[in-house]
Amino acid sequence: MDIKGFLTLFGGLALFLYGMKMMSDGLEAAAGDRLQLILEKLTSNRIVGVLVGAGITAVIQSSSATTVMVVGFVNAGMMTLKQAVWIIMGANIGTTVTGLLIALDIGAIAPLFAFIGVVLITFIKKEKVQDIGEIIAGLGILFIGMDMMGAAMLPLRESPSFIALMTTVENPLLGILIGLVFTAVIQSSSASIGILQALAASGLIPLHSAAFILFGQNIGTCITAFLASLSANRNAKRTTIVHLLFNVIGTVIFVLLCLATPLISIIGRLTPDNPMAQIANLHILFNVTTTLILLPFGVKLAELAMVILPVHNDEKEDLLKPLYLDDQHLGSVAIATAQLKKEIVHMFEIVRRNVDYIFEALDPKVRFQKEKIERNEAKINALNIEITDFVAKACTLEMSAADSIKINSYFKISNDLERIDDHVMNLKEYMEFYLNKEVDFDEEIQAQLKELYLLLKECLMKLGEESFFDYEDKYELIERDEQKMDDLTFYYREKQVNDLRNKQCSAKTVVTYSEMLTDIERMSDHLLNIAQECNGSRISLKIDD
Repeated sequence: MDIKGFLTLFGGLALFLYGMKMMSDGLEAAAGDRLQLILEKLTSNRIVGVLVGAGITAVIQSSSATTVMVVGFVNAGMMTLKQAVWIIMGANIGTTVTGLLIALDIGAIAPLFAFIGVVLITFIKKEKVQDIGEIIAGLGILFIGMDMMGAAMLPLRESPSFIALMTTVENPLLGILIGLVFTAVIQSSSASIGILQALAASGLIPLHSAAFILFGQNIGTCITAFLASLSANRNAKRTTIVHLLFNVIGTVIFVLLCLATPLISIIGRLTPDNPMAQIANLHILFNVTTTLILLPFGVKLAELAMVILPVHNDEKEDLLKPLYLDDQHLGSVAIATAQLKKEIVHMFEIVRRNVDYIFEALDPKVRFQKEKIERNEAKINALNIEITDFVAKACTLEMSAADSIKINSYFKISNDLERIDDHVMNLKEYMEFYLNKEVDFDEEIQAQLKELYLLLKECLMKLGEESFFDYEDKYELIERDEQKMDDLTFYYREKQVNDLRNKQCSAKTVVTYSEMLTDIERMSDHLLNIAQECNGSRISLKIDD
């Protein structure tokens, strides 16, 4: 190959990878949160999980992209390790579609796909249509790149050194190693298998050598998810172990089958005049058979991953570190939005606990949880900073208007939660006055505080238990509670002033209690703000979502 040939090869590979990225980005933009919901809700059934994984991978033409997405979901706590197993199995089946389309010579009409997609992107202003156009254009660009790579490698048929190299691939281990390393370098099994098909179609490599390279390529594709999991939590790392185990076990099974049976010859006889189809058929057989064999043992694969990467008893949780935010996976809007929601719900729960701790102190039988309140307040401040930083980075991503509105609402909710806890810290100080006997809250004041607490708790419960998308009247209920809170705090404050005039309580008690009423009223205002964001953006703080 001359310089022009190498440039054509690399240019074709660039178009292939860029086409896959366009398809992946277009699908994510078109699906939005629905992509995450599909993966999250339908993976409880192993068969459905496999089908979903296969379908999504068939559309975006990349098992690596699907697996990286799943790693992000597991890291964000949106999917369990066992659910991820089924998606990974399906992804390995879905990735065979690329080789099949190449074998069917879809590349002949690739320019038409690219043209249609570009027309939709350029001339249609509707956002959803543009997203679909990106998927179609990506498919066309992918196959144009594939044709370029095939044309660039035709001269290799005349190269004695290349032919000699290919004859050494008859060694199964060497073939597996070549396929593994090459796929790990370009981080796309679809691209590496496409190149392998181009080599076979040019007569540069026989099927019995290509088979072992193909098995190595299936292992090499795990590198992308592995790199994505380096900064993720241990459960996400176990997801990549499951992916690796699947392909290693499949490779062992098929190497033994190829060495002990005439499997390669049988595959070759199915389409004797089409080397591309031979490789595509073997790839489909590899992944479908491996899935069928391992499907009953999916839970065992997850358990084996936990044995390989066990939980360390001496691992200490960083109390100020977010549980779900991971800006290493910000490339996916669906993951970023879902992580943000999980962290907001986590923050919301901490605020709920702090509110409970404050008013439980009115019960003499309950110990005042001063240290827990202060630790929680530090965590809430840290989370608010982390969420603000995360939102700033997420806003640089290309996203739909609906996703943009949701992310903005989560940011506002985070600020309101942080302000609520600021008022909690004020209440903590005033409650210490009461517990230290610096002020005297008689039974009437205690009863009033408990009544206000019940109203706050009712609002928090409504925010946390039901989705505003399904129960829009919840906002009106919280609004009525907030108005009731305003009326009560005004009445109680006026009553305390009258009691002071009648010398029924001390000035410090009145001032302290008045400040407490102000903080409680402000907390109620922020809860109403949160309710408005939830109702307007169709998001919920449902704890068990």
